[in-house]
Amino acid sequence: MCQVLAMGVTFAMSGYGQVMADLVLRNGKIWTVNPKQRVAQAVACRGGRILAVGSNDEIAALAGPETTQVDLAGKLLVPGFNDAHVHFSTGGARLSSVQLRDANSEEEFRRRISAFAARHPAGEWITGGDWDHENFTPVRLPERRWIDAVTPGHPVFVNRLDGHMALANSLALQLAGITRETPDPPGGEIVHDAQGEPTGILKDAAMEPVYRVMPDPGAEAMERAVRAAMRYANQHGVTSVQDVSASPDMFRVYQKLLSQGELTVRIYGMQPVRSWQRLAAVGIEAGFGRDKLRIGALKGFSDGSLGSATAWFFEPYTDAPGKRGLPSEEMIPIGKMKDNILGADRAGLQVAIHAIGDRANHEVLSLFEEAILKNGPRDRRFRIEHAQHLRGGDVARFARSGVIASMQPYHAIDDGRWADGKIGPQRAKGTYAFRSLLDAGVTLAFGSDWYVAPMDPVMGIYAAATRRTLDGKRPDGWVPEQKITVEEAIRAYTMGSAYASFEEREKGSVEVGKAADFAVLSEDILEIPASRIDRVKVVLAVMDGRIVFRAN
Repeated sequence: MCQVLAMGVTFAMSGYGQVMADLVLRNGKIWTVNPKQRVAQAVACRGGRILAVGSNDEIAALAGPETTQVDLAGKLLVPGFNDAHVHFSTGGARLSSVQLRDANSEEEFRRRISAFAARHPAGEWITGGDWDHENFTPVRLPERRWIDAVTPGHPVFVNRLDGHMALANSLALQLAGITRETPDPPGGEIVHDAQGEPTGILKDAAMEPVYRVMPDPGAEAMERAVRAAMRYANQHGVTSVQDVSASPDMFRVYQKLLSQGELTVRIYGMQPVRSWQRLAAVGIEAGFGRDKLRIGALKGFSDGSLGSATAWFFEPYTDAPGKRGLPSEEMIPIGKMKDNILGADRAGLQVAIHAIGDRANHEVLSLFEEAILKNGPRDRRFRIEHAQHLRGGDVARFARSGVIASMQPYHAIDDGRWADGKIGPQRAKGTYAFRSLLDAGVTLAFGSDWYVAPMDPVMGIYAAATRRTLDGKRPDGWVPEQKITVEEAIRAYTMGSAYASFEEREKGSVEVGKAADFAVLSEDILEIPASRIDRVKVVLAVMDGRIVFRAN
């Protein structure tokens, strides 16, 4: 095979004549995210790869009688979205769990759990939920007494949408052995009422005793969850995900689906940073695997979340003057995390650390800097997951150390409804600092944090470009100086995410030889006002040269 450049279009030729495409998408606006050829009309694919990018006439020459052709009717095509931070199988399982995200009162919270319990046999755990106490009037945390009477035979452990605290009913607390005498574990908190009894709210490390007594879902349930997650991803134009909670059991499921030809997303999986020696012992390094399934990245936690008041700050919370949040159990003592980062980095593995509060981000940057100093230069691509609240001086530290900011813009328009009340408007100026980070030369990799937020890149682009909060009270944007352009947001969801997983040569732009992964949108988000992007839908998704979603 050789590459031939003619009329501005690159295509493959063989000794037997011109190679025909499997799939042609024509008559559209192809936004390539390739600075050498920013816009085209059509793209041809063969064998899961991009064969040619050019004008309608140029690509027509590659269409034969067996070629599937799609008329885009002028619609915008972008590279397939790459969600850089998901909890993939958990999100898939959540699709069939009790839905509490928009419950806005004690009565509605109890009604939904009661109805769910009535449809499931006694003894079955009720999990998921994704409630948000900020929706309640008045704002308050739920309590086990709300639901005990309607769940006498069901252990209940339903989490806040950020996953950093959950509500257990009395049966679940009993099974976990949590009583009024149980002490708070390092990196966690058991919330008590005025009488000293557990309310059922458990934060971060305090949730572990309940997780230990919950039954494993089993391989079949995990497969169902992944299939549901893939359908959901493809409906939103997502063709690659970076699963930050991919256990060894989950990798077995992914491998099975890959061998059966069922994967409709490419997966880059992360395991806990504390397990780095297991991967290093068999020689696995960052990016190990095939184009549809790779491993070699590790994730750790430095703190909790803002909504659960466990994000770790230098200064106290505005609404809780005695609290600065919690370092995670993995950071107690901090030398434990340092040893894990140094060892993993020395072994050639990629390290990604969750950090929300400004203190957490500061400390993780210091640990990364120490690893660079001690282990020497290499292409390591350290990541901070969320990078949510930053002190001004720490933005430049991201750039100096080449640390990737793996961020989730939807959180900005969600948290922006109430975050000022927790940390004050001055500290909020360093929250989701997209503009400051980009201007400093930092690579942004965008994702959703699904199940915590919808896996909807179009809504993420809307959030990054407008910062309009979900309650409609900030039409000009929350911390508007941190807005970025739609083009910059698309890049963060495509090339930025590909770079974050060492795959920028394989995907992330519409270029010859790269993966044939695309999303087609109902409207041109590069032309319409950014305030209208929240109405835009994905109408077609292509992964590996196959149509994996088409809107009715």
